[in-house]
Amino acid sequence: MDGLRACLTDEFTSLYVFNLRGNQRTSGETSRLEGGKIFGSGSRAPIAITLLVKNPTHKGKSKLHYHDIGDYLSRDEKLRIIKSFNSIAGIAKAKKWTSIKPNPEHDWINQRDPAFADFYAISSKESGVSTVFLDHSSGVKTNRDAWVYSFGEKAVAGQMRRMIDMYKSQVEDFIEVCVGVDKKTRKSMVDEFIETDPKKINWTRELKGDLVKHKSAIFKSTAIRPAHYRPFTKQYLYFDRQFNNCVYQLPKVFPKPEIENLLICATGTGATKEFSSLIVDVVPDLEMISKSVCFPLYLYDKAEDDGKLSFDEGEIIDGYRRRDAITDVMLKTFRDAYDKKVTKEDIFYYVYGILHSPEYRTRFAADLKKMLPRIPLTKETKDFWAFSKAGRDLAHWHLNYETVEPWAVVFFDEAPMSMPAEEKFKVKKMAFARPTQQQKDAGEKWDKTRIIYNSHLTISEIPLEAYDYVVNGKSAIEWVMERYAVTVDKDSGIRKDPNDWCTEHNNPRYIIDLIARLVRVSIETMKIVESLPVLNEKQLKS
Repeated sequence: MDGLRACLTDEFTSLYVFNLRGNQRTSGETSRLEGGKIFGSGSRAPIAITLLVKNPTHKGKSKLHYHDIGDYLSRDEKLRIIKSFNSIAGIAKAKKWTSIKPNPEHDWINQRDPAFADFYAISSKESGVSTVFLDHSSGVKTNRDAWVYSFGEKAVAGQMRRMIDMYKSQVEDFIEVCVGVDKKTRKSMVDEFIETDPKKINWTRELKGDLVKHKSAIFKSTAIRPAHYRPFTKQYLYFDRQFNNCVYQLPKVFPKPEIENLLICATGTGATKEFSSLIVDVVPDLEMISKSVCFPLYLYDKAEDDGKLSFDEGEIIDGYRRRDAITDVMLKTFRDAYDKKVTKEDIFYYVYGILHSPEYRTRFAADLKKMLPRIPLTKETKDFWAFSKAGRDLAHWHLNYETVEPWAVVFFDEAPMSMPAEEKFKVKKMAFARPTQQQKDAGEKWDKTRIIYNSHLTISEIPLEAYDYVVNGKSAIEWVMERYAVTVDKDSGIRKDPNDWCTEHNNPRYIIDLIARLVRVSIETMKIVESLPVLNEKQLKS
C-alpha cells in the first residue's frame, strides 16, 4: 500500500490516524498485544479512525499525526479511552499525537531499517543483482485443498479419480454442444454449462479455461506424493499443474518424489503472521509458512540426451541435471570474507541459522514484512561458523522430527487391555486439559502441561518451555493438535482422517508419539536459538 500512502500525503494537508488495533488475524502473543476487537464479532481486522484534511490555503508539506491506542487493551478499555478523548482535539489536548515523517519508501509506521538494504539479496527475479540463491519458489497453491490433499494416499487417489472422471465427462459433453462454435463463444457458454455441485467437482478459472480448449485429463498415480501441508504436518498431495493452481518453481526443486532436496521456507511478503522459517525435504504448501517463499539447496533441470556427462554442468540424477542453488559469486564472497574451506552447503545452513536469530527477526521485522530476507555477513569468522553449525543442528531436528527420540512425557492410559492398538491410538480432536485452580488464579485458560489425546489417553508432564518454539504463528505442538483432527469439508463433503496416515504407515502410535517428539524438537530448537551469537552493528559487515 506504499503507493496509496504516497498519494494521501501528497494530496492532503493534514492526516490524523488513530489506530485502535484489534487485529485478530494473528495468534499467540501478537494477538494478545493487539487487544480486543473494537466492533466485537463484527470484524477480525485492525480498525483505525482516519481524518484527511485538505486546506487549499496551506503551503508546504503535509503533516501526518498518529496515535496508537496501546497494547493488551480489552474492547471495553478501548471504548473508554475513545470516549475520554471525545474528539481529535481531545487527543491533541492530551498531547498524544505523534508527528510522523514518512521515509523514502513511504512507510509511516513500522519503518524499515536502512541497514537492511546493505545486506545481500537472498534471491531476486531482477537481472544483474548479486544474490545468495540462483532462484526461489513459493509453496504450491492448489485452490482445491480439500480434493488434492489427504492423510491417506488411497483417499487422495479416490477423490481425484472421482473429480477427474467428472471433468472428463464435462469435456466430452461440452465438445458435443460446441460443434461449429468458435473459442470466444465457447468461453461465454462455460458458466451456464458446467456442473456446479461442489461434491462432484471443484472448478477454478484455469480448469474452466481447459474446458474451453477441450483439454481432457487423466489420473496419474505418480502425481501423488507426501507434502508438508502445515508445520510438522504431512499429507499426501496430488501434485499436478492441471489440478494445482500454481506450482511455481517447485518442479525444478522436487522433479520426482525420489529425488532428494532441501528447501528453506520463510514467511512471504505481506503476511500477517510474524516472520518464521522451516526447512523441509518434500513439497511445501503455500501456507505451510504463511505465503511461503522457499530457497533450495539444489535446482534440477531435465537432462538433455546429448551424451555429455561434464561435471561442470552438474551431476545427472535419474534423468535430471543437478545444479547448486547457492551462487558462485556468493561462494567467493563468503570464502574471501572467512575461509577458503567454506562450501555452498555451509552457506545454505548459515542462512537457516541467520533466519532464526531473534535479533534479526526483531530488528528487521518491518523489512521482512515488505520484502524478501536479506543476508548479512558477520564480522567475526567464528560467528559465521557458529551460525552455520546452528543452521545444521536446527535442520537435524526440523527434518527428522518424525524419528528423533521422544521427550519423556507421561501417558495416562485408561483403555481396556483388550483394545487393539489401532483403536486405542485413534484420534478425533486433541485438546488441552482444564486448568487447575492455581492455574485459573494465574489467569490461565488451559493446562498446557496435559493434552487430552482421546477419551482414554492423556499426555502429561509436557514442559511449558516447549511452547516457546513458535513457527508460522503457533507452537509446533499446537499445530499438530489443530491439524491432526478428523474434519469434514463443508462444500465437498470430503472427510479428512489423520488416522489414515497411521494405518497406511502401519504405525498406530504415529500421532501420539509425534507430540512427544515435537516436545523434544521444540526444546532443542530453543536451546540452539538462545545460543546464537549476537547480531549487532559492531558484528555486521556492510
